[in-house]
Amino acid sequence: MKELWNLFISFFHIGTFTFGGGYAMLPLLEKEIVDNRGWVTKDELLDCYAIGQCTPGIIAVNTATFIGYKQRGLWGGIWATLGMVSPSLIIITIIATFFQKFQEYELIQHAFGGIRIVVVALIVQAVINMWNQSIKNWLGIILFLISFILTTFTPISPVFVIIFSAITGLATRNTKGANME
Repeated sequence: MKELWNLFISFFHIGTFTFGGGYAMLPLLEKEIVDNRGWVTKDELLDCYAIGQCTPGIIAVNTATFIGYKQRGLWGGIWATLGMVSPSLIIITIIATFFQKFQEYELIQHAFGGIRIVVVALIVQAVINMWNQSIKNWLGIILFLISFILTTFTPISPVFVIIFSAITGLATRNTKGANME
């Protein structure tokens, strides 16, 4: 029961102190789950995160569910998920109760403006961390550029880009690309 409680508390903490969704959550997930708890490695976290992006639902909740399941099976997945979503439910309920009364206040508008800036900074940090951990050779750079161009400038579904990238990665996994090191 203690391990389930630890899962709940860790993900409750992450859910409480992270604004801006899944991408902004990655640095806090890495610090808590990889560095502090040692439940997964950085590569495993990125794998969970990638699968969380591909499966239906919220990325952060999917990631919490995968990590909880890895630690303690079905109950671990449930407790980690509850820990991740509980802060949002509590905060949204409180905000919805009082928002109409306070939304005109300049202080509240500035607070939300500040939160937006921090969210952008967290997302940039997550992108840099993912780049440093994922792009290891020239093939990775080429796949990144192709994926970026296809998802940004064409109507091609990101699902097909992910499948293409996965197949390319599997096909070239045993070959040595031009390492950047």
